[in-house]
Amino acid sequence: MEINMMLLVFSYLIGAIPFSLLIGKWFYKINLREHGSGNIGTTNTFRILGKKAGIVVLLLDMFKGALPVLIAILIDTEMHVFIPGLAAALGHVYSIFLKFKGGKAVATSAGAVLAYNPILFIILLTVFLTTLKLSKYVSLSSIISAIVFFILSIVFRDYLLIAFSFIIMVVIVVRHSSNIKRIMDGTESKITFM
Repeated sequence: MEINMMLLVFSYLIGAIPFSLLIGKWFYKINLREHGSGNIGTTNTFRILGKKAGIVVLLLDMFKGALPVLIAILIDTEMHVFIPGLAAALGHVYSIFLKFKGGKAVATSAGAVLAYNPILFIILLTVFLTTLKLSKYVSLSSIISAIVFFILSIVFRDYLLIAFSFIIMVVIVVRHSSNIKRIMDGTESKITFM
């Protein structure tokens, strides 16, 4: 029980590390919260800091979600191995280091899914990229992927994953509420490289 609690605390704390903010301040002297959308996620990092920083932040944010799940698998914990990944995603959204504010948990959730079920990750990545190709909206692609994640968890009949994927879906949709409004208004930014 104690090791489970330690893992959950570790998962939340690593998820709460705002890598994009740190990279922006350390290497570019830029506070991401004061530029672009003001979000500390991967998309805003790409827009403000560029491709190299965006890729690094994407990988680090995915790592935040994958590492706790991998640890849970390795130590053969009694709890569902996706729980630490969920804790990391919530840490990213509600970071203790940023007064319980943060990103939108897309990359961190993706990392957790990759560590838990690579096949499921590939399916969701395909959904994300296809939606992005068709719509040019990163936000819409993230929302659709989160919804498909929930639907697929039902198909896989992994009942705990159904609960976790539902939580992640709700968090991602809520965190993208302003994006949804901008899409409906026709003012949401589109990507230009696809």
